[in-house]
Amino acid sequence: MQLSAVDVVILCGGLGTRLRSTIGESQKTMATVGEEPFLNKVLRYLKAEGFSRVILAVGYQAQQVKDYYCNHDLGLEIEFSFEETPLGTGGAIQNAKSLVKSDVFFAMNGDCFCALDYAEFLKFHLTRESKATLSVVTIADSREYGTIILGDKDVIQGFEEKKDVAGGGFVNVGAYCFNKEILEMMPQKKFSIERDFFPLLPATLKDRFCGFVVDNEFLDIGTPDRYSNAEDIIRKVSRRGPKA
Repeated sequence: MQLSAVDVVILCGGLGTRLRSTIGESQKTMATVGEEPFLNKVLRYLKAEGFSRVILAVGYQAQQVKDYYCNHDLGLEIEFSFEETPLGTGGAIQNAKSLVKSDVFFAMNGDCFCALDYAEFLKFHLTRESKATLSVVTIADSREYGTIILGDKDVIQGFEEKKDVAGGGFVNVGAYCFNKEILEMMPQKKFSIERDFFPLLPATLKDRFCGFVVDNEFLDIGTPDRYSNAEDIIRKVSRRGPKA
């Protein structure tokens, strides 16, 4: 299966309340990094990896996102999935269901960047016959993120909440590979895919819920400090570089 035949749902509808003091009322994923929106960095990387079609799940400041990409051609087919009221990360993916054409698709947070090898990610997902695969990375201090417990053959066994003490572990990079049937398992309501859905899957999917382990650094721009360093960090985490 070629990446050009695989859809990508990108979550870019969050309120971005922690960044308001820095970017004002703008949509978080549209915050300027260098001379262009952060989301452009994500989209350009996906195109270079081989993807051709993305679905932007928009909510807060949806018109800002739509207007920009209707007037800036990045060489991708872009669809828009609109939420009238905030649906959470899981609800936003569920809301985009009618636009997803491929039997296997990726979903990711639009305010995060990690230089993943998506061809290897897809190969891992298909080879393991997984129904849901999360990209995960080990970090030395996972207090802000919570941790993922992996067992044999990188099967996800469970999740641990954020802790008050420093400690390392596997954390969610914010990019997922799903069989489309996963959408039928999601509730038809507002929910967090990280807190309300993923913790149910070890028991439901058993060995078909896996973690794709990467050693790349990753960035999310959710706080003023991380946003202020975004350009330098993207340059650093992109060293592997997308495929030609």
